[in-house]
Amino acid sequence: MDLELRHLRIIRAIADSGSVSKASTQLGVAQPALTAQLKRLERALGGTLFDRDRTGARPTPLGEMVLARARVLLPAVKELQDEAVRFANSSQYGYRIGATNGAILGGLVDRLAAQRTVSTFTSWSSSELAGMVEMGRLDLVLIGVCGDSRPPNDAICWATIGTDPVFVLLSATHPLAKEKELELAELADEQWAVTPGDGCFADCFAASCARSGFTPNTIYEADVATCTHLAQVGRAAVLCQATHQAAPGLAMTPIAGAPLRWRHLLGVRPATPGAAWVVDQARQAHADAVRRSPVYHDWLVRNPAFGTAP
Repeated sequence: MDLELRHLRIIRAIADSGSVSKASTQLGVAQPALTAQLKRLERALGGTLFDRDRTGARPTPLGEMVLARARVLLPAVKELQDEAVRFANSSQYGYRIGATNGAILGGLVDRLAAQRTVSTFTSWSSSELAGMVEMGRLDLVLIGVCGDSRPPNDAICWATIGTDPVFVLLSATHPLAKEKELELAELADEQWAVTPGDGCFADCFAASCARSGFTPNTIYEADVATCTHLAQVGRAAVLCQATHQAAPGLAMTPIAGAPLRWRHLLGVRPATPGAAWVVDQARQAHADAVRRSPVYHDWLVRNPAFGTAP
């Protein structure tokens, strides 16, 4: 006889109720039938599962071992069934997404919301967001890391969505705004504006500037709107992801040699239903963002190692 889930439920019911008679009432099975079933289980498992007398039924050492496994397996199967039902019914299952600043979130939400309910939470801290996924407060997190840096949390599953160069935003009236590409050294006299984060990007930028022979001037750390304004009025050059959609009055220009890279990562809580599908949707959202950026799209023709992950 093969062991089935219903057999584990019988063993658990007898142990929890303390007697075969009480378990038969709980399970809605006649006591003689339950007793016969227990005897068949004991023969199949090779030993007595319960010591039975007038005071009730107590698990034997074999019974304790089987019961311990049953208490793990039965809730796990119940959770699997519940997750499957929620996933099959798109109106009942949703995704909670955390994200840092980037051009992919809107496209990903648009794609997921066509089939699932979606909620979002944003933060400048990728470590905070990854921690929320690990604790179960979020299902997914969309972040970026500098170059080949490791993601901030090894307890969740990560997939690379795409790798972009970092470009520079300048005022459309800037003397260098019409250049097809700029050496980083040509920007040595600029003030800079960047959005905040908790990775190594600031250090990598400083190192790139040092290799180009200069130390960056004032660096303003501000939100996206403020960085955009500072660039528009010619107060600062702004480092941006190549998928960024430049606002009116701005020119987005590649930096020669792509000294700075930004890797988009999607972190997923283990056992999140449809994780592979979400990764595919995120990559399609990234590809859409690339297509919306003529400057980046043209640059990729000459630099095919970048772009959306396969």
